[in-house]
Amino acid sequence: MNGFSTEEDSRDGPPAAPFYGQSCCLIDDGDRCVRPAGNASFSKRIQKSISQKKLKLDIDKSVRHLYICDFHKNFIQSVRNKRKRKTSDDGGDSPEHEMDVPEVDLFQLQVNTLRRYKRHYKLQTRPGLNKAQLAEISCEV
Repeated sequence: MNGFSTEEDSRDGPPAAPFYGQSCCLIDDGDRCVRPAGNASFSKRIQKSISQKKLKLDIDKSVRHLYICDFHKNFIQSVRNKRKRKTSDDGGDSPEHEMDVPEVDLFQLQVNTLRRYKRHYKLQTRPGLNKAQLAEISCEV
């Protein structure tokens, strides 16, 4: 085999995919996907997320590659991105929401953590503050 398909090869099975004759490596609900394989690969991380979502996708053990078609790539991405995000429409101003936020004693944090906190929230301070001063300024926010 030199990588080129022959006329004899094309008669043996389903039509060859345009990407070097590779088709999607997935089995979707018991049926082998015959769409042409793209450049997205089926990694262990994707396989784990699919099994957690209980999707009926599995890899075909008879293929020698892990490339999936664009349809399944978009399908997997859409399932992965369907996590519920908190928005202002969900009643984020309710008192119940505020109870979920834990109280943190900023005086117990390390100086580097307090500096990152100060930088993240863009707090204006004079240079050379000690840990107690950083924690006190951070508490005021």
